[in-house]
Amino acid sequence: MKKYFCNPVNINYRYQFNQDTTQGNQIIIDREAADPSMILFKGRYYIFASMTLGVWVSDDLVNWENHRLPDSLPLYDYAPDVRVMGEYVYFCSSKRGEACNFYRTKDVLAGPYEEIPGTFDFWDPNLFVDDDGRVYFYWGCASVKPIWGVELDPETMKPIGEKKGLIWGDSFTKGFERMGEDNTVTPLTKEELDAAVSAFLKKQGIPEDMEFPEEQMDMLKGYLGKAPYIEGAWMNKFNGKYYLQYAFAGTQYNIYGDGVYVADSPLGDFQPAKNNPYSFHPGSFMPGAGHGSTMQDEAGNLWHAATMRISVHHSFERRVGIWQAGLDEDGELFCNQRYGDWPQSLEEGAQQNPWAEPQWYLLSYKKAMTASSCEEGKGPELAADENVQTWWRAATAEPGQWLQMDLGEAYDVHAVQINFADDKIEIPVPGEIHKTSQPRYIDDRNHRTRWILEGSLDGGEWFVLEDKSQAQTDLTHDFLVWEAGKQVRFLKLTILEVAYEQKPCISGLRVFGLGSGAPAEAPEFTAKRTNELDMEVVIKDSGATGYNILWGLSPDKLYHSYLLYGTEKRIGALVKGSEYYVRVDAFNENGITHGKTKKLE
Repeated sequence: MKKYFCNPVNINYRYQFNQDTTQGNQIIIDREAADPSMILFKGRYYIFASMTLGVWVSDDLVNWENHRLPDSLPLYDYAPDVRVMGEYVYFCSSKRGEACNFYRTKDVLAGPYEEIPGTFDFWDPNLFVDDDGRVYFYWGCASVKPIWGVELDPETMKPIGEKKGLIWGDSFTKGFERMGEDNTVTPLTKEELDAAVSAFLKKQGIPEDMEFPEEQMDMLKGYLGKAPYIEGAWMNKFNGKYYLQYAFAGTQYNIYGDGVYVADSPLGDFQPAKNNPYSFHPGSFMPGAGHGSTMQDEAGNLWHAATMRISVHHSFERRVGIWQAGLDEDGELFCNQRYGDWPQSLEEGAQQNPWAEPQWYLLSYKKAMTASSCEEGKGPELAADENVQTWWRAATAEPGQWLQMDLGEAYDVHAVQINFADDKIEIPVPGEIHKTSQPRYIDDRNHRTRWILEGSLDGGEWFVLEDKSQAQTDLTHDFLVWEAGKQVRFLKLTILEVAYEQKPCISGLRVFGLGSGAPAEAPEFTAKRTNELDMEVVIKDSGATGYNILWGLSPDKLYHSYLLYGTEKRIGALVKGSEYYVRVDAFNENGITHGKTKKLE
């Protein structure tokens, strides 16, 4: 049976009230889930993600439910890690400066969770159990420190031997590790950093020979040196090789992603995979694909779950996405994110084609929009611009505010994704702020989002596509599918209720289906390497809705992609010394057309 999903994961994301200690303890309200650990345990799939107060569970990787976890677990600590070890699931999460405990259970939902006292602190942990039963542990989250690894005693969870540095950041040879939107931040060289530190200390009146705690000096060097954080470890073993994944560049940027190193043993010597980055989704509606986990389903397919970026109200305003991954004949790990937030299909219990292209195409980009009302600068057109960081906001919170789209002609509509945003929520904190690394309160109440979606062929006579006027759910990125299709030209979304009685906001009313015209023409383009880490791609507009730039190490391994709606793009994700091939595909409402593959000049 075929099922469909569309990133981000369609789940109730929890509101949190962040106390910003740098802004006079101002409260910032947003929704967040990130750093997903996804596992298969006793025939069910589980995702543990930061700041959710729970675990998501699914029988099919498509339909997920959020279950509250016991407060005895460190639910306010970041980057929860889970791993199956024998008949148990082991759990831990991050806390600097204090020993982090481990927990284990035979029943993820019902518990109980047995506590195993920790003996050391860590951040962004990952537990790995080898085929021989030996247990290894990886962690790290810093700009001038590595991803660490150590063997653990499986009974006590205490380290065996000394920790070992395994992966160090190197944004001078790996363009994708650089910070900033589209990897635009250039790090300082050692000489420049030494001079910057000296100048900073002098400006602050601090003697250069004064001793600082190592962690404090590391933070200063990372800040001044513009060095990216290396974090979010995850280990997999395939065909006798160890694949240690790590996140790079910063969660608040569109280029947040995951790289991978490979070794013959669990503690190295690790070498960067030729195909890097492994998980990289910098374009389209909701970008980002970092700090993730890779898992094999019951049919043998590989899936990668990772963090997607909004980061408007708070840097950590994030969601979770899932993409199909795989290994090629040379043992290179890849992840297909070419159309990473378009509808994807999944055949239960079957082998998937990891490079299958979408069955349905985006119909809603820049289509004509009207609304019942809007605030200045938050017009209805922003719900059709394929940018999660902009949105329509109604002028009033009165129930019945509506948003309408004219597709321009009747299309065979197969799917709609309704993306709600949050804007200027000003309410008292409904609970006690937890004094964790980032002081906050997470609201675990079950809010409701209620609406009616109608369709029309003429804009006069309407029929109901979906009625959620009595829904008991709060689905921020709700996804609707009509596999047989529905003939629709106009869509009207009437919003009846949202959390906290705020003014409704829609960042994307996204419609997918099939047109009856011709696919876009393959574009002509130039792709030139401007330096060792960057390339510039210029596309001759062929009249397409948008373009997808693909690149890779050979013509048949174009594993990386950047979906855009313009005709020029600087891509800063190259690796020094690697040769590349580039292709530009075009898409419109009627299909995807592949361009010609060229060697990067």
